[in-house]
Amino acid sequence: MRSLIGIILVIWLVIGAFAAYQRGYFGSDRNVSCKSTGDTVLTIVAGPLNYIGLNPKIKCGKVPQPSK
Repeated sequence: MRSLIGIILVIWLVIGAFAAYQRGYFGSDRNVSCKSTGDTVLTIVAGPLNYIGLNPKIKCGKVPQPSK
């Protein structure tokens, strides 16, 4: 039973990664930011739900800067 759940989880994440690839989230011309990274991770976690209309997006507030 545990191996079946593991296989389903891996397939779920692979489908999500493919959806992120189709949306161009893995291109080298994208700048890395909280929003782009969050959108990519949410798309991968959403897996097959991307193909029924889910388009997860994230809003990032101001990130605290380290002290000088």
